[in-house]
Amino acid sequence: MPLTARSSAPVAYRIDIADLHAHLFRVTLTIATPAARQRVRLPVWIPGSYLVREFSKNLQRLQARQGTRALAVAQEDKHTWAVACNPARPLVLHYEVYAFDNSVRTAWLDAGRGFFNGTSLCLQVEGREAAEHHIEIAAPAATPRWQLATGLVPIKTDAAGFGSYTAADYDELVDCPVEMGPFWSTHFTACGVPHRLVVAGAPASFDGARLAADAQKICEAAIRFWHPRGKPPHRNYLFLLNAVDDSYGGLEHRNSTALICSRRDLPRLGESRTPDGYTTLQGLISHEYFHTWNVKRLRPADFARYDYAAENYTHLLWFFEGFTSYYDDLLLRRAGLIDNASYLRLLGKTVNQVMQTPGRLVQSVAQASFDAWVKYYRPDENTPNATVSYYTKGALVALCLDLTLRAEGRTTLDAVMRSLWKRCRAGPMEEADVLAVLEELAGRPFAAEMAAWVHGTGELPLRELLERHGATMLDEPSQPAQRLGLRVAENGGSVQIKTVLRGAAAERAGMAAGDEWLGVEAAGQGWRIARLDDIALYAGSAKHATAIIARDRRLLRLPLELGTESRTARLLPRDSALLDAWLGHAGATPSGKPRQQRATR
Repeated sequence: MPLTARSSAPVAYRIDIADLHAHLFRVTLTIATPAARQRVRLPVWIPGSYLVREFSKNLQRLQARQGTRALAVAQEDKHTWAVACNPARPLVLHYEVYAFDNSVRTAWLDAGRGFFNGTSLCLQVEGREAAEHHIEIAAPAATPRWQLATGLVPIKTDAAGFGSYTAADYDELVDCPVEMGPFWSTHFTACGVPHRLVVAGAPASFDGARLAADAQKICEAAIRFWHPRGKPPHRNYLFLLNAVDDSYGGLEHRNSTALICSRRDLPRLGESRTPDGYTTLQGLISHEYFHTWNVKRLRPADFARYDYAAENYTHLLWFFEGFTSYYDDLLLRRAGLIDNASYLRLLGKTVNQVMQTPGRLVQSVAQASFDAWVKYYRPDENTPNATVSYYTKGALVALCLDLTLRAEGRTTLDAVMRSLWKRCRAGPMEEADVLAVLEELAGRPFAAEMAAWVHGTGELPLRELLERHGATMLDEPSQPAQRLGLRVAENGGSVQIKTVLRGAAAERAGMAAGDEWLGVEAAGQGWRIARLDDIALYAGSAKHATAIIARDRRLLRLPLELGTESRTARLLPRDSALLDAWLGHAGATPSGKPRQQRATR
């Protein structure tokens, strides 16, 4: 690419593998036209994961040169460095980054695989954030079978994908993760858009053709949802899936996503059934792909420009994560990958997750969004008592809005989402926009519902709305942990208490997180327990018992009520026509017939 002036020279990075076994990347950063005192900084967080992660803790051996002259590097704070230099000469920085976090958020390097997000490796050059950025990723000589995949635009690459790439600015550079290794790869097209699916760590039993076919159905359902007659905003898309022994999660990007799952959840050759783990993986793919529209483009106004140096606060994660969580499984149904009963089972899990969280009565889902930086991503033994998930309750807010709109018969949440996309021009959005579109399409204000459901802590009208749309909510006896108000770990013949839920029998008895529950005395006998199910075995119909607890090496005898009732919701199909009108396709009214939507701008 020819450069017309030094001022237009891109910021340039070169990534080399310094040492596979020491898990070190080597980075060379060239700033063609530096400032007289050039500052550089490494982000403290990555968009989509709302926690200050201090990526600079992994940066080491930072050095600066101009030609053959070494320059002093002054550290100004935890993630910022400054170099006094000659602005007429290129400034070159060399440093290493330790990469040993096998997640979707940071960076990883060993003899079997390499992965990184730009926020972990690429220093941000102050004053040049909006400039074009180039990155060259060198092919590792020690691993000739490795390939490379990324959503960045290639400039010059070899057959394996190693070489030079370009990004319009720093935001685009760090929004395109990079996968390296001997991965499995395939391509498919969804609604005319090329997609690539890369899977690292898959076992020999992996059925890649099935995963690709199902991912294609999910992508087509999402594209048709947002653009019934138009084209999607991305010209191509890349799925990067890392299969490991036991993990789960994803992180969205504008034209790609990084996913991690258990190998046991991958589809297997010769297996036609769909295990729960594979359905969960399909839901993850659907969730992160839906984010291509909802949060990466249509996004909180607070995120119009990211500040990588500090927390970026918003009250709207209930919309961007919660509504995405509503649609992820719903699009599986519309893609034909699950049926109505399976969808209701998945929805029932979400209902129970919220109903079994006492924090839902303490903190609104809007405040939970704002507090994500200190609560959601920093869970402890009291988290369920103090806050609520903006994913799960946000999904139920979306459910309630959708079913209310459908019951009133003028519009649906699908139409609201598409109208928001147009109103906000696929860009920054505020809560006022949601209220305006709801009123425009539904013909009445929704301020009262938003105040109660989003900014309040009362219960949501789930049962009534579900009944009106063909689903029945049954109340069934809870498992022992829910009845007692506990979250425990049962392994090795031991019951370790992790969380004591607010207001339940365990809290009234005086149990605390960290206790080991050893035994129970009931009906005149004492018993050693290995799991919570043992309590019903040994206590029988007794309403009271004594729990034997070990705390800080002391044995405690705590009086425990056993007769308290706790119920779990179970959702079942009741009216298939009503369910099909809701779940079967976008834009249907409760009668099951398509309704002509009012024009929106």
